[in-house]
Amino acid sequence: MILPAVASPLAPWAWRQAAVLLLPPPAAELAHPWSSWPAEALLEACSAASAPPPPGLALELLSRPWRSAELELLRRSADALRRQLVGDTVTYVVNRNLNVSNHCVQHCSFCAFRRDPGEAGAYWLELPDLQERARQAQRAGATELCLQGGLNPAARLDGSQLAYAEQLLRALHQAAPGIHLHAFSPQELVFFAEQDGIPLAAVLERLQAAGLGSVPGTAAEVLSERVRRRLCPEKLSARAWVAAVLEIHASGLASTCTLMAGHIEAPADLAAHLLTLVAVQAEARRRGVAGFSEFVLLPFVGEAAPAPLRARVGRDQPDCAAMLRLTAQARLLLGGWIRAHQPSWVKLTLPGATEALRWGCNDLGGTLMEEHITTMAGARGGTSQRPEDLVAAAASLGRPARQRTTLYGSLP
Repeated sequence: MILPAVASPLAPWAWRQAAVLLLPPPAAELAHPWSSWPAEALLEACSAASAPPPPGLALELLSRPWRSAELELLRRSADALRRQLVGDTVTYVVNRNLNVSNHCVQHCSFCAFRRDPGEAGAYWLELPDLQERARQAQRAGATELCLQGGLNPAARLDGSQLAYAEQLLRALHQAAPGIHLHAFSPQELVFFAEQDGIPLAAVLERLQAAGLGSVPGTAAEVLSERVRRRLCPEKLSARAWVAAVLEIHASGLASTCTLMAGHIEAPADLAAHLLTLVAVQAEARRRGVAGFSEFVLLPFVGEAAPAPLRARVGRDQPDCAAMLRLTAQARLLLGGWIRAHQPSWVKLTLPGATEALRWGCNDLGGTLMEEHITTMAGARGGTSQRPEDLVAAAASLGRPARQRTTLYGSLP
């Protein structure tokens, strides 16, 4: 039996609040008061801000060219703020990535991962296979499994998407007792609710009972509707993503937050995205809930992306210099609101991610053990890192490293 879908499983309170917290791309004139400020004064204003930065300040920071000595000043300011907030220790988590299936009903313009059932390269991992991968990961020292995949309408148990997801979580806990399950993006969670015709809050309650520990904050891409209409029109709207995250946080679950950049976005879109993340985190603090645990910049990889977007971007691999600059800008704009910042070694390569540690990052993410979504897009960073490689990367900068839990706790 397939249950009827509902128009919206989002709670009315979250939908209303999302409209307040979602910032539109700021107009160019808002940056004018800041455009005459020297670099030192602009960076000091960003570093010293205890309240969310004004949109005009954010836009000027993201629009300025930042060349030569000013670029180095930007880097040093972000690095100094990182040191002030979280110190010099570089953290990482030993985890395994499980991309359960690439069957998906959506057709995002950047995605080289999704397939229709029966298409060349399509796959859907069986539960025994996933359980064996979980056992292998735990034997190798993993404390986390990260689960994400396509929106697979056939992934049902007794007609229910949610029941299948519950079965999956319980099966993984059975195979790897005590492991942390970091699973299901806001898009996936809303899809479960829509397909089963139940509120998102009910999905979150049942998945927590089945062992869900935290949520990856992907599917955010860029929280600007003018970008999303071109990039991923079938996905959640920016407002719906924010509403879903508000409900995730209200349920007691922490989530990460992400930004996919380096494609068709403009500085105003980046400003809207980063300031919206600050607003959502401020709301989590006001409510006394966990909120965002980390920020992850995800550079666009276009080598195997669908041809129209690839042609428009005109670049197969990330512009490392631009992504390092944005890494520093994000550190300054997110400030003390989101303390942990992580680059993607899959997308930037480990040397690129190591360099990002000098531009405001303090975490190298996970060992992953396997990765498919970005690799299928043509990323060249590999699919796995050993803990000793991450430790060595930090040591190359003279910084210590420490293994952490998913939510940045210390291991016993």
